[in-house]
Amino acid sequence: MPISEVNRPAAPAASAPPPAIAPALPPAYAVDLMTDTGSAAFGARWRTLEAKIIEVPAIPDAMPEFKTTYDVQPHAGEAGFDDSTWPVVPATELGAKRGGGRVSFIWYRATLTVPAEVDGFDPSGAKAVLTLNIDDYAEIWVNGQLPRAAGRPSPATIQGFNMPNRLVLSDAVRAGDRFEVAVFGINGPISAAPPNTVWFREAKVEFYR
Repeated sequence: MPISEVNRPAAPAASAPPPAIAPALPPAYAVDLMTDTGSAAFGARWRTLEAKIIEVPAIPDAMPEFKTTYDVQPHAGEAGFDDSTWPVVPATELGAKRGGGRVSFIWYRATLTVPAEVDGFDPSGAKAVLTLNIDDYAEIWVNGQLPRAAGRPSPATIQGFNMPNRLVLSDAVRAGDRFEVAVFGINGPISAAPPNTVWFREAKVEFYR
């Protein structure tokens, strides 16, 4: 069924501040989300589903020769999206190669809850950065938002071929803070569709003092 335009996430307001840029220095502490203990520390339960390209009506102001266009289904970056029927992926299997290759898109979702402490480290008041490296590209939604600004560095959007996305989740986290994360993994380059697939190269939360 075509996805109605009214259900699409709203674009960020023109007056919104540009996305924050993560520090370049080594973190005070980092948690590897690709381990059972690392994801468990944040109460993260990863789920995944292949995204499909579907044909939909063209936008109202398209040139007259364009009657239809294409969209992605589902729009799993939306806040509160119901992924309860999706298969669960153990943290240790985030690096498994998914999809059929060529032009391929995979959604991954998890909710991260900041713990009171991790192996003796107290994250309270620290800047928290989510670092993900998807082979080959990724777009990262957090709490229903894809932070971006035209002409400005936007870490949630595609950063380059096999380059990490580094998103500042909070300048000062507190225990219990929750971040609903949706990762749109993209096989690429799209115009030179490769015979490989989509997978995580890296997934961690870094804390900076």
